[in-house]
Amino acid sequence: MDAVAESRTTGRLVVRWALGLVVGALVLVVLFSHRGDLAGASHRLTHLRAADVLAALGAEALSLACYAALQGVVLASGGARLRLGELYAITLANDAIALSVPGEPAVSSVYRYRQYRARGASASASAWTIVTVIVAQAIGLSLILVAAILVALLGGSSHVGPGVTGTALVVVVGAGVVLARRDLVVGLFEGVVRFARRLTGRPRGRLGERVDATLVSMRAITLARRAAAASIGLSLGLWLADAGCLLAALVAVGAPVPWAGFLLAYGVSQVVAVLPIVPGGLGVVEGSLTVVLVAYGAARVPALSAVLLYRLASYWLPIALGWTTAGGLALARRRGAASTGALEVD
Repeated sequence: MDAVAESRTTGRLVVRWALGLVVGALVLVVLFSHRGDLAGASHRLTHLRAADVLAALGAEALSLACYAALQGVVLASGGARLRLGELYAITLANDAIALSVPGEPAVSSVYRYRQYRARGASASASAWTIVTVIVAQAIGLSLILVAAILVALLGGSSHVGPGVTGTALVVVVGAGVVLARRDLVVGLFEGVVRFARRLTGRPRGRLGERVDATLVSMRAITLARRAAAASIGLSLGLWLADAGCLLAALVAVGAPVPWAGFLLAYGVSQVVAVLPIVPGGLGVVEGSLTVVLVAYGAARVPALSAVLLYRLASYWLPIALGWTTAGGLALARRRGAASTGALEVD
């Protein structure tokens, strides 16, 4: 019965991923349907200033560093202290998984959990970190969306309304309450576990017992006000640095920045990216970003060129570096296990 359920789950993931790829491919076809646009974008992308490209890459590297530091702050609240270099490597590998593997965010969360545990973090601290980081990221992105909507409204935009602003504010307040209240974070995690058990019957047996014990231990972890503030600040930092990568890409291709809609375009694209359609929002992110930038006054070809450069720096390059890093981490772990085994034999 378990094998049948697992097969069905895998089948659904494959179908969803395939449909997502079709959607992404269709969006890319629409974007590149005009040969003139493609030729214009190619010309701009082959005439970039090195300083602007380095600025885009630096902004993306800073975004990843903020994400690594965010994990470190939350892990420390659970008694686990990992070096920033270790967390940066985990972040790179995690990014590659999140951007290219179907089944997100479950797969990358499991990967991070195992990496934390391999470096001495307790099961409760590892699980706490995964949930809390997700909540902090939601707060950071929601704050950016609120700011983006307000800027657009002040600029006289007719593309957004007060209702959207109110919704974003509700998300910010709700996520903030969850982050401040330890019991709500644990309750959120318990809800996910209950839902998984109803849907698949798992986790159960020894694994189920370990999960239940972890949930009990998580209730003993506290997130001090200073740590909570640092978490939100780092979350804002990672999103703003990533937005800085897009800004540098616009400058690099010589496109005027549509300030009234810049943050809104970025925020919308990030919301689209986390939807469970296709890993990393391939195709869909490019389409949404280009459409919103053009709607706020950017010319089509420069906007498309900037988006392609941004995605090269924030999607394709992290995938390549991340999988290389994941391989290095796996190799180091095998060597460590082999050394431990040799010492035990001696």
